[in-house]
Formats: sequence, structure tokens, C-alpha cells
Amino acid sequence: MNASLPIADRGAGQLTSSAKLASSTTQRKRHSGVVRATHWITTVAFVALLVSGGEIVLSHPRFYWGETGNVNMRPWLNLHLPSSRDTVPTGYGYVLPDQNGWSRYLHFQAAWLAVGTGLFYVLFGFFAGHFRRNLLPAASDLSIKELGGSLVRHLRLERPRKEEAWSYNVLQRLTYLLVIFVLFPLMIWTGLAMSMGFTSAFPLTVRLWGGQQTARTLHFLVTILLVVFLLVHLLMVFVAGFRNRMRAMITGRAMPPIE
Repeated sequence: MNASLPIADRGAGQLTSSAKLASSTTQRKRHSGVVRATHWITTVAFVALLVSGGEIVLSHPRFYWGETGNVNMRPWLNLHLPSSRDTVPTGYGYVLPDQNGWSRYLHFQAAWLAVGTGLFYVLFGFFAGHFRRNLLPAASDLSIKELGGSLVRHLRLERPRKEEAWSYNVLQRLTYLLVIFVLFPLMIWTGLAMSMGFTSAFPLTVRLWGGQQTARTLHFLVTILLVVFLLVHLLMVFVAGFRNRMRAMITGRAMPPIE
């Protein structure tokens, strides 16, 4: 009977089928509601931590190893930035306004928000199978050939393949696992090791790092790694298609690239 249909009617039928296929495709979820909500809450908390942490660093832009560090000691790292404290010799002829009050308050509040959101996400990831399904790479993906090929595609800034519209590639999986289970716990641990109230109750926290100044230095270095991760993450979002990736992280729906 299809052969007896006019050409225009057959074309309309094909368009309808294509529209139904596209509609069913867009209904497929790339990210669950929990993943999307925790992603954006963590984003807000991380930006607040960066801004407030930068203000805190300006009060003493030097880093040391060990338990103590002051202007009479040679720092391991000197950022050569103007300070908000006139007692810190920076070589500049001026002192920045002291923003230590609100920055420390915001830093602690944002840190607890990030910790609470992170704990909820980790519990969800384990009990709902999110880590097993979406982040744990298959053994076959960990071969030198697969890892090398994925790395080369990233370095060439190639657009993701069609199947990657619904799942992470092996480098993404390994990177996210590193951030979630290594870098973020290090940030929390070193942050707690700088808290006088916490270390007085749990002195082993800071002793394991070799002192509060060591914890502060490691806290700063891990922050640098997280900022690098953020920049690379944003770059790859643009490479993969900014509108599509943003739509997926806001609504959960995504459209695979046309091949």
C-alpha cells in the first residue's frame, strides 16, 4: 500500500518517523536528577571556595613546609603578590584592603556545603550503582591502546563519538574517579588539618601531614590541580558542543552528534 501513496505523503511519513526517532532520543537521560543537582551545587560551592580562598592567600602569599611559617623564614613558594597585611614584605609599595573576615566565613560555609553535597553524591553513587554503571571503566578500556587512543583524541580536540553522548569515555571516567576519591578528600583532609579547633581534638590529622604549614601548602597545590581540571573540563564541554552538554546537565536530555 505504501507504493500507492503519493510521493508527498511518503515524504511526510518519513519526516514523521524521523521526528519520532528524534523525540525518543531526546527523552533518554544522560544524567540523573541527583547527578545534575549535586553538580551545580558543587559548582557554586567551588567558585565560592576559589574566591574566598584567594582572598585568604593574599593575607600571606607564602607557603612553607613543616609546622610553622612566618616572614622571618624562607618560604618554599613565594607568589610575589601584594598582601593584605602590612607585616608581610612583598616588595610592593602598597597594602591591599584586608578582606580576611568575610572571606574566611564564606570559605568555611562553602566548604561545609561542598562536603555535605559530596557525601550525599558518594552515598548515592554507591547505593544507586552510579559509580559502577557510569564511572568504573571496563577492563578492556584500560589497555594501552584504548588509553592512548582516547588521549590522542583529546589532545587533537576531536568531537566525541556518537556513543559518548550517553556515556563517559575512559579518560573521563578515570579523571572523575581521581577527582572524587583522591583530590576532593585531600582538600577536605588538609583543610581540617589547618583548623586549630579540629586538630586540638584530633591531633593525628595534622601530624600525618608533618605540620599545619605542610597541610596549607598541599591544600594550595591540590587547589591548583582542581583548577586545571576545571579549565580542561570547560574546554572539552565547548569541544563536545556547549549547548548540548549544558542541556544535558540542566534537563538531563542530550542529542547524539550526527555522523
